[in-house]
Amino acid sequence: MSYKKRIDGRKFDELRKIEAKVGVIPNADGSAYFKIGDTEAYACVYGPKHLYPKFLQNPTKGVLRCNYNMMPFSGSGDRVRPGPSRRSKEISLVTEKALLPVVNLDDFPNAVVDVFIEFPQTDAGSRCAGICAASMALADAGIVMKDLVAAVSVGKVDDALVVDLNYNEESFEGEVADIPVAVIPSTGEFTLLQMDGIIDKDRLLKALDTAKKVAEKIVKIQREALKNKFEIKGA
Repeated sequence: MSYKKRIDGRKFDELRKIEAKVGVIPNADGSAYFKIGDTEAYACVYGPKHLYPKFLQNPTKGVLRCNYNMMPFSGSGDRVRPGPSRRSKEISLVTEKALLPVVNLDDFPNAVVDVFIEFPQTDAGSRCAGICAASMALADAGIVMKDLVAAVSVGKVDDALVVDLNYNEESFEGEVADIPVAVIPSTGEFTLLQMDGIIDKDRLLKALDTAKKVAEKIVKIQREALKNKFEIKGA
């Protein structure tokens, strides 16, 4: 079998349509909305604030905590079971790891910055959309950051290398490799690299190189959303 044309008509290296906004939740210290295709992520940031209980505190710098949650009606497949799950805990942890390299928490000893990521609708790529939204929300909250983090899935559907897999491609009957990655665009460093499926070394390296190029497109949209909020009107 050969995958010669994408199910939704996109080019193999083409992203789904992206929308991005910040400051969407008034009562949060920082917030963002990131939509890619039919996957929607809302992220809100609270803190820095004192961390309790005290045994969780770090006396040298602040702690970053992320909480990933898909609403019960959000999935493209079966209904999502409410409450924490093994998957949501795992994605919460990898989201923290993906963001920590760019976040400066040195000025907040014994404090915590909480990030909550909610999904009212998903069509694959939720962890990547969540990381993009959380990165923007942290910047909106005024947390000092080295750069934003852009995340996207790349991979293989049969013999074709593709960018930003949707649900139909992830569940394709042929051979599929789904590789979520997060990139610091200014340095090209990866802060997240996971894989579901099998892919040979040469194609993996090509996919990762493509991910870096695509991350540049995503971070431009993220930065533009921040500029739109903070630009001085009429200046």
